[in-house]
Amino acid sequence: MTDPRLSNLANTLVNYSVAVKPGDWVLINTTTAALPLAKEVLKYTLRAGGNPNIFLDTREDDFGAITLAEANDAQLDWVSPVEKMFYDKMDVLISLQGQENTRAMTGVDPQKQRRRLLARRDLMHTYMHRTAEGKLRWTLTQFPCQALAQDADMNLSDFEDFVYAATYSDQPDPIAAWRKVRADQQRLVDWLQGKQQIAVHGPNCDLTLSVAGRKFINCSGDKNMPDGEIFTGPVEDSANGWVRFTYPAIHRGTEVEGVELEFKAGRVVKASARKNEAYLLAMLDTDPGARFIGEFAIGSNYAIQRFTKSILFDEKIGGSFHMAVGAGYPETGSHNESTIHWDFICDMRDNSEILVDGERFYQNGRFSV
Repeated sequence: MTDPRLSNLANTLVNYSVAVKPGDWVLINTTTAALPLAKEVLKYTLRAGGNPNIFLDTREDDFGAITLAEANDAQLDWVSPVEKMFYDKMDVLISLQGQENTRAMTGVDPQKQRRRLLARRDLMHTYMHRTAEGKLRWTLTQFPCQALAQDADMNLSDFEDFVYAATYSDQPDPIAAWRKVRADQQRLVDWLQGKQQIAVHGPNCDLTLSVAGRKFINCSGDKNMPDGEIFTGPVEDSANGWVRFTYPAIHRGTEVEGVELEFKAGRVVKASARKNEAYLLAMLDTDPGARFIGEFAIGSNYAIQRFTKSILFDEKIGGSFHMAVGAGYPETGSHNESTIHWDFICDMRDNSEILVDGERFYQNGRFSV
């Protein structure tokens, strides 16, 4: 018998997050570990009148590791015309993640990973601009599988409870719950409209950046699932100061710990890490846009209060902020383009604040307006 919480999650993805309509071309991008959820998503997609394709994503599993290890430069540069067609034409993308081995990419040459990312830059450009134009609706979630539970230091049953609570799939009406989140956060987004300057202060950060002319986005389950954040794309040359990120940053299966970044005129001018620093530096040198901030965000999902080593959950931790180097979302007004978009998280629950145009907006992990 299917767990009703799994069915609730699939229903929320299809009928709320991307609101599949009759005739939509829907790509269900799944991993082998996430197939139980993919089956439920397929059911709801068909019931909504969508035309689904199932695509098996192997980029971060053992197949992906073998490909990067064995491929020559020409093979690393090759982009499947099938993937290009998907990015150019699909109406809806539902991405279902879940790995059998979250460290499959450990030990793979970071320069090969960098080359592969560069080869896919046109796909990233198409994706970012079609989503900003409203031509491509997307959502992303993770299936609660054994490997992710182990990373989160939980047994599988407890991790399932965590995931379904964070996505509100354990509630009688998850869609109604997400609509309430949307209404609550819209008040904050409205308050931020027209503001100019953000200053972030605390034991792990001293950073200023401009949001003049930029738009804050209300993230309430229509893209990431779980959700719970507000974000923008800061003015590209405006960031000055430093941040010491309090949680490990995991990118395509590589874990980087103790990351510190220093910014001048928007650009990362100094970067260090206690673990896998070479990988951090390689990714920051992927392309010119990789050293600029594409996203600044505040996490607001207070059902998430522990670190799981999964950015999908961790960046939403109530009482944290995160920022991404690399590609910005055009719908915020960001002009930063890059092949990468890599999020880093900083805890703000102790002796920390965010000032907006000199007025306290956030203090010790809670909004104060």
